[in-house]
Amino acid sequence: MTRTLSFNEQARSELREAANYYGLESPTLRISFLDAIDAALAQLLAHPESAPVVRGNVRHMLLRRFPYSLLYTLRPGEIRILAVMHQSRRPFYWWGRT
Repeated sequence: MTRTLSFNEQARSELREAANYYGLESPTLRISFLDAIDAALAQLLAHPESAPVVRGNVRHMLLRRFPYSLLYTLRPGEIRILAVMHQSRRPFYWWGRT
């Protein structure tokens, strides 16, 4: 089954904020962060059920090299990104997102 990706608006904002933060450190670091996001999204599209379930039907995929995780759910024909979560901050703030 082919699935599309969609982002919760708050997750999209979290992604922008993290990319901007790394961009302040170094433009190269920003690009590396976005590359890690792209690699994780490609992994999700190729193997959507490979990440462990953390709560209900929400799955948790760690990014390589960066302290962030993608939290997502599987819907018919869609992978919905609920949060781009820093792993050391408020671990359950995303509960209730759709």
